[in-house]
Amino acid sequence: MSDASYAAAGVDIDAGERAVELMQSRVARTVRPEVVGGLGGFAGLFRLDTQKWRRPLLASSTDGVGTKLAIAQAIDKHDTVGIDLVGMVVDDLVVCGAEPLFLQDYIACGQVVPERIVEIVGGIAAGCETAGCALVGGETAEHPGLMPADHYDIAGTGVGVVEEDRVLGPDTVREGDVVVALGSSGLHSNGFSLVRHVLLAGARRRLDAVVDELGGPLGEHLLTPTRIYAKDCLSLVEETEVHGFSHITGGGLAVNLARVLPASLSATVDRSTWRPQPVFDLVQRTGRVEQAEMERTFNMGVGMVALVPPADLDRALAVLTARHVPAWVAGEVVAGDGTVTLTGRHPA
Repeated sequence: MSDASYAAAGVDIDAGERAVELMQSRVARTVRPEVVGGLGGFAGLFRLDTQKWRRPLLASSTDGVGTKLAIAQAIDKHDTVGIDLVGMVVDDLVVCGAEPLFLQDYIACGQVVPERIVEIVGGIAAGCETAGCALVGGETAEHPGLMPADHYDIAGTGVGVVEEDRVLGPDTVREGDVVVALGSSGLHSNGFSLVRHVLLAGARRRLDAVVDELGGPLGEHLLTPTRIYAKDCLSLVEETEVHGFSHITGGGLAVNLARVLPASLSATVDRSTWRPQPVFDLVQRTGRVEQAEMERTFNMGVGMVALVPPADLDRALAVLTARHVPAWVAGEVVAGDGTVTLTGRHPA
């Protein structure tokens, strides 16, 4: 046993240090003025500006990317899943009106390959830039013997801030509010266990095969990054009277929209106002998936919902158009019992 070492057990400390060195420049692009210190400390420090915030409430959110990572690992493409991670975290924060301030990531892997870790962190940094938040630190853990060498999982925690008197929630939603749908970029990061079950295990489609209706190789299309709405939503808050947001993730449109409604109000959403991207139809046709199952698993083309009063509708749509976010009127808030009803049919 005289030859025993941490490296012999499968943990390469030098590789971890090399990964940190390589990611420094990418992380540096996310720095905000409030960040104190640099990457590599035991904790990330962030100065909360008490001149800007009078009665600040901190908001926090933790999430991961799920089995979409299996697609990235299968085709050895790791530069976009970090964007997915940021989107899942920061767009939960913004639902209550919070501005995302900073994020920390956690990467667990079977073996630290510095170049792969830098690709992952590069995506996280790119997502943070889009969201306007700082990446203040994280952890890369090597788990030899527990995870295969080429496997990894990622998670992140974000912190945001909102003025106490500007918090959005069910109590700010009003009867007559317009349901404004913000288009998704596709599947985002939910439902990939069903996608893999239908397309890969069931239909045995190859990830490198070109799918005509998707316009390219299946694997690359499935890795389309999640659209990040944080700055778009914050712009709506600044320029219009927003009464609520709903981030459409696991559970689908009806379930997530109901989460932000008070018990005395309901919402109706008309499916005929938009056409989901072709990938949803591909999954549904291939797996003969029931419509109800599709709608409680996937976002079906809507990644975020804003609830605005009719008087601010035109301005809200103009703000989103100027920010190049596809948006449309999809329904309204009515008297009811806290439920959401989907009506009509998607255009063929």
